[in-house]
Amino acid sequence: MNKIPMKNKIVEMDGDEMTRILWKMIKDELLLPFVELNTEYYDLGLPHRDETDDRVTYEAGEAIKKWRVGVKCATITPNAQRVEEYKLKEMWKSPNGTIRAILDGTVFRAPILLSCVKPAVRNWKKPITIARHAYGDVYKGTEYRVPEKGKAELVFTGENGASFRETVYEFECPGVLQGLYNKDSSIKSFARSCFQYAIDTKQDLWFATKDTISKQYDQTFKLIFQDIFDSEYKAKFDELGIEYFYTLIDDAVARVIRSEGGYIWACKNYDGDVMSDMVSTAFGSLAMMTSVLVSPEGCYEYEAAHGTVTRHYYRYLKGEETSTNPIATIFAWSGAIKKRGELDASPELTDFADKLESACLDTLESGVMTKDLAGLAEGVTPTVVNSLDFIKAIRAELEKKLG
Repeated sequence: MNKIPMKNKIVEMDGDEMTRILWKMIKDELLLPFVELNTEYYDLGLPHRDETDDRVTYEAGEAIKKWRVGVKCATITPNAQRVEEYKLKEMWKSPNGTIRAILDGTVFRAPILLSCVKPAVRNWKKPITIARHAYGDVYKGTEYRVPEKGKAELVFTGENGASFRETVYEFECPGVLQGLYNKDSSIKSFARSCFQYAIDTKQDLWFATKDTISKQYDQTFKLIFQDIFDSEYKAKFDELGIEYFYTLIDDAVARVIRSEGGYIWACKNYDGDVMSDMVSTAFGSLAMMTSVLVSPEGCYEYEAAHGTVTRHYYRYLKGEETSTNPIATIFAWSGAIKKRGELDASPELTDFADKLESACLDTLESGVMTKDLAGLAEGVTPTVVNSLDFIKAIRAELEKKLG
């Protein structure tokens, strides 16, 4: 068959460990035989990030600004153990965090639903999309291990003479201290991305913080969201018959558990990190979650929402067979290809992406699946296969759909 052409580039960011192995399998079996992939390649594997002093991550982020579409494999965010394991020059920052900061984007994560895998919350019937602010908070915090008695202060010195000083705590013993920050410009971008995504997908938008406790920090988020909604988006929401509302995050959790799904839940950075894992696990698996970073300027970066599957990688290195779920990584590719097709007015690409996703779901619904889903499946007799055989089964379905 003739391969489907791709006019403009997708920024391709390779990753680490087992997901790097799956990345190659997916390209070899599901993409390269059917599509003339036109990618600008960046190796974000930890060894290459170390070799380039992490310059490659910044280059990849700037490339997404240029081409507007990127797809990223899962990567390692090193801790002390990883520094020793990989003999790193230093403990490099999260590539995801770096790219999010470059794009000033918001992460939208939603579960991939299967009729044979029922949510742990029995009344959930529609996907719940988590919109996670991708800047600041604990990920950019300054920390200090307090060694002795002493006074901790919060100090601000303004460029034009404004000043602030207040005691945080007078330590009577050792302890720990952390300073967090955010900025209005990033919160505004977060708000606009959320409102626009709600309009694009025609879903209600919920936003939740804890402004009753955090009367400056969290309240700033609340006020900026409300101001932007009232001045820029309310008329369009009314026209579409969709709703925006703010609530406290503990109230939001109760509402979410009682709901049937079908809306966007916007959260601050850390809240979104935690809640997206909760939602994905309750729907079935972290490996069954789409994730896309959207910038206010309309740049899109698709990725798997899970990690590098280290345990399976170590088994793979020993020559042992693994049954690692590649669905989230496949959907990252399909999402990027679909968006490339939309931006380039290439219906062949968008149709291919739709058929690839459909082939994945049909394969799973037939009972052919990886080990993580087999214990959750209902109404089918699971056939557990290894990662490559699973991808080959998807290819067989895809070839049928492509005729």
